[in-house]
Amino acid sequence: MSASQDDLKRTCLYDLHQELGAKMVPFAGYEMPVQYPLGVMKEHLHTRSHAGLFDVSHMGQVIVRGENPALSLELIVPQSIVPLAEGRQRYAMFTSEDGGILDDLMIANRGDHLFLVVNAGCKDADIAHMRANLTDCEIEVIEDRALLALQGPAAETALGRLVPWAVDMKFMDVAVTDSDFGELWLSRSGYTGEDGYEISVPVAQADAFARALLAMDEVEPIGLGARDSLRLEAGLCLYGNDIDTTTTPVEAALEWSIQKARRTGGEREGGFPGDARILSQLENGADRRRVGLLPEGRAPMRAGTQLYTSAEADTPIGQVTSGAFGPSIERPMSMGYVTTDHAEIGTRLFGDVRGKRQPVTVADTPFRPATVKR
Repeated sequence: MSASQDDLKRTCLYDLHQELGAKMVPFAGYEMPVQYPLGVMKEHLHTRSHAGLFDVSHMGQVIVRGENPALSLELIVPQSIVPLAEGRQRYAMFTSEDGGILDDLMIANRGDHLFLVVNAGCKDADIAHMRANLTDCEIEVIEDRALLALQGPAAETALGRLVPWAVDMKFMDVAVTDSDFGELWLSRSGYTGEDGYEISVPVAQADAFARALLAMDEVEPIGLGARDSLRLEAGLCLYGNDIDTTTTPVEAALEWSIQKARRTGGEREGGFPGDARILSQLENGADRRRVGLLPEGRAPMRAGTQLYTSAEADTPIGQVTSGAFGPSIERPMSMGYVTTDHAEIGTRLFGDVRGKRQPVTVADTPFRPATVKR
């Protein structure tokens, strides 16, 4: 192994992945399973029809405590956290002073504290960012728990065998419960557009918990390959590809996540990093926009593909940030940024694929409707 491979971390389920025949690849500083013997296409379709189990233990789990941690957190996110009800979670993002996105994350209200899940590649920077800015809060990094995602229409049935009352949870609910596998931290959301759960489980019990789920006929292990095509069909962003420090929430078409209370005229207007630029864009729009893209033919337009208004145009008006074949929609799909003048659904553009201009149409997302349990 090279020095760079030696530096890769492993989740506590690494041995299980090896036993299951996973192909391991570097991802966000970890050795992670990209696919299992079933293959990416079948893993994707199995998640859509039954249930898939994902190891997401590389992500960061953080507890924030303080006198009013929700109000404190609003200093560094543009979302409204103060009214978030106990037992509920919300999608949010850390923003930079110029309005870029430092990371996107989930924030859960668990009564006397907030529980955050942040992206693996950003977690060290996120923790430093919180400690530097939330000086009246205690930031506890959770190191002794694994994190699994169980996604698909049979996820409720499968988890219900181990945690019967989990079937009563609704989309974006969170809960803590005792189980045969120790204390479980549950949320009902996900990154696939399917109904499903995220389960934080003690490291010592993670292998047994994963095996209990995988022993069920409905459940198959799923790798990063299918995770990517599933989230792209669902129109969801991958941090570092579709959103980053160069994109604002409005440019990224994520303004739905910024509640009225934090906008101009709201009761807690602004006060977060980049507020001047973000609030201005909320009022007046941005010069570019993240859009869905449907290429013609069967070949995907991958990240980095330049987009043009015509087959002859010299100057690109945008770029693809994610692209793959969608097994459920049986066609290629992409996301990317285009100038706002060309962001209307139905606009025909051209992508430069290996020196040839291929037609592509701006499309609405998600490419496949979500099936979450409201």
